Amino acid sequence: MTVLNSIALATLALPAALLSASHFKTRRMARRAETLVPPVGQLQAVPDGLIHYVEMGPAEAPPLVLIHGLSGQLQHFTYAMADLLAPDFRLIILDRPGCGYSTRDHDHLAVLPEQARMIQAFLDIRNIEQPVLCGHSLGGAVALAMALDAPEKIRGLALLAPLTHPAADAGTFKGLIVHSPMMRRLMAQTVAIPAAQRTAADVLQQVFAPNPCPEDFLIRAGAALGLRPKSFITASADATLAGGGIALQSARYASELKTPGAVLFGEADAVLKPQANGPTMEPYGLHCEMAADQGHMLPITAPMRCNQFIRDTFAKLS
Repeated sequence: MTVLNSIALATLALPAALLSASHFKTRRMARRAETLVPPVGQLQAVPDGLIHYVEMGPAEAPPLVLIHGLSGQLQHFTYAMADLLAPDFRLIILDRPGCGYSTRDHDHLAVLPEQARMIQAFLDIRNIEQPVLCGHSLGGAVALAMALDAPEKIRGLALLAPLTHPAADAGTFKGLIVHSPMMRRLMAQTVAIPAAQRTAADVLQQVFAPNPCPEDFLIRAGAALGLRPKSFITASADATLAGGGIALQSARYASELKTPGAVLFGEADAVLKPQANGPTMEPYGLHCEMAADQGHMLPITAPMRCNQFIRDTFAKLS
């Protein structure tokens, strides 16, 4: 029996009083999270949801769309990278569907083609044409899905530690794999958020390794928003459906991926294996660079390196 199955069975077995107490604690934590990290941008309606986004930089500059990863939000880019890029690019920084203050109408929209469709619909509505997509981690997989499904609309790809190929297991995020939407919601409203609070320090240490997690990550990078039922539901659906769909997507690269670009990976990434997700994209036209002494959270830990990588990628697309 997996750890997750044990948690699910324990959840069902909890007395009603304990479930009720967990539910009220979860609601308090969610309200506090949204007080600590309020929305910072605008909302745009798209088919099947809303996209929360921020724009920075000159309107006439080349558009660069920043797409965050699993359990993240747009503050992963506003933390340090955006100010470096804003003088020369029109930045469109968004919460992926269901994340942060964006919404999606149901869990099946977590699959990569649906996330790609919703973000492309947002770009079309906002008249953002021929952008370069910068996707981090799972956001890199979404960026690749956009390039596969609408290559004529995407100028290029600058991917940071992207998920590009299937892994043997979910690793750090295996606790998010929940196949039942009903169980996902029950856990979200009761045990998941208090459990996430208790384990946050250990999980962040794993995600950032070998780099330290910044002390201001909770607020400045928006991580407090993860302590909401909505965030658990989204992250669980993403890990279960989007992560599972990467095998289908990677099978399309050889015949369908035509968009140019590059990949940057931290050599010491402990979340996604660099050799399995970086150099493996070179046969499809995406040059791979490695950042020494860096882990998975490149937008936070190596903003200057990311800034230069994106600028170099743009220069090669010209």
